[in-house]
Amino acid sequence: MSSGCDGCRSGEPLDFDFSMAFQPIYDIKESRVWGYEALIRGLQGEGAYSILSQVGPDQKYRFDQRCRVKAIELASRLFPREQSLRLSINFLPNAVYEPAACLRATLLAARKHDFPLGALMFEFTENEEILDTGHLQRILSEYRRQGFVTALDDFGAGFAGLGLLVDFQPDLIKLDMKLVRGIDTSYPRQVVVASITSAARALGIEVLAEGVETEAEFTILQVAGIRLFQGYYFARPAFEALPQLNLRGARDMAAELGVQVC
Repeated sequence: MSSGCDGCRSGEPLDFDFSMAFQPIYDIKESRVWGYEALIRGLQGEGAYSILSQVGPDQKYRFDQRCRVKAIELASRLFPREQSLRLSINFLPNAVYEPAACLRATLLAARKHDFPLGALMFEFTENEEILDTGHLQRILSEYRRQGFVTALDDFGAGFAGLGLLVDFQPDLIKLDMKLVRGIDTSYPRQVVVASITSAARALGIEVLAEGVETEAEFTILQVAGIRLFQGYYFARPAFEALPQLNLRGARDMAAELGVQVC
């Protein structure tokens, strides 16, 4: 691994601190929590914007690195060791200089806290314009080489949409909540989500529906063949903690499928 890159040696230092909240990702087929997404929060639980608004253009690299380390530190303390849980971390592709070198802090944090590399999932969002597709491909290739899961977040709401899916095949795509919200009463949304799910399945990509808030949305999405879910219907993010899940709806759906929910 390279000893460093321009990003390690340049950029403004952070003059603020932050923490994380955790929101579960539920696997309806396995009837268990699949993992948790780490979400940026202020030190007193303030929303993500209170922190993101302080990140200057020259601080993106250092902020991206700090987010990874903070998420791993907290997750290593909170995750039950007997469960195989994934930790989902958002990253900024445009803040990564040299993929292998920029993973140094991540690997050190995982080693320090005895956190398995295979349990790490890195999400990049299509809401961030990808300035260099070749660079993104190198990032994803290196992450896969390290054993990480890769995910495309906010699918269906950003700059490139299906174009990104053609160029890159991550392990997982997360349907944007704009596609999920009110899908039970929107035939166009149902058709689009069914098409995306079918294409993803043909490409060997898992689909996760985020922003699920109602039982009706959950039911339609489950019928479409989606197995991974995230949203207020299951649990709101908990500050520096793992929230308790609301599984009443999941139990009802599982009963119809003949699946046992713990």
